[in-house]
Amino acid sequence: MRVLVVDDSLLLREGIARVLADAGFEIAGLRGDAVELVHHVDASSAELVVIDIRMPPTHTTEGLEAAVHLRSVRPGIGVLLVSQYVETRFALELLADGGAGVGYLLKDRIGDLTEFVDSVRRVAAGGTVIDPDVVARIVARERRNNPLDALSERERAVLALMAQGRSNQAIADRLIVQVRTVESHVSSLLTKLGIGAEPDDHRRVRAVLLHLAHHGPRPQSGL
Repeated sequence: MRVLVVDDSLLLREGIARVLADAGFEIAGLRGDAVELVHHVDASSAELVVIDIRMPPTHTTEGLEAAVHLRSVRPGIGVLLVSQYVETRFALELLADGGAGVGYLLKDRIGDLTEFVDSVRRVAAGGTVIDPDVVARIVARERRNNPLDALSERERAVLALMAQGRSNQAIADRLIVQVRTVESHVSSLLTKLGIGAEPDDHRRVRAVLLHLAHHGPRPQSGL
């Protein structure tokens, strides 16, 4: 797995690169800004980008915007945002692009290098890793209107079990119904929630985020 590390802090990007290299990743390059990031990735054949959000020249959202653009032209590339800040608008766009392999971790909450490397591996494998604080901020945007009101009681039960990470088979076993019945409920609730045609895993993540916006305890990372 070839990884490109993008951070305007020399110590941070060198540190991240060293940690990942020691864990067996191949470092495709180091960048101190987001300018022409897409071209650099094309040249290096990087499969994953670890990037800060606030980058030169304005130190606002250059890194995040570059990540969103990068995913639009390289849908298969993994993106792990590592930042001190939560930027919900572009984070939602990144999550909603329909691709696999997305992560968003807050630097101040990274306290274990093994867990960090595991998060990188999960994103590299096409999974989704989101810091709980990021999830909380994202789902808070949905609290004004409750789209779950459109769901039937059974669809809400299915969604609640989805939020627990259960597969369709596990949900069917819990509700004592056939798997095809669960599949029908899942399809219906996704339609009612306005979650369009995307890879199934990603649609489930978005549905779970909506559920967490209105129900249950504080969400955990690694959705």
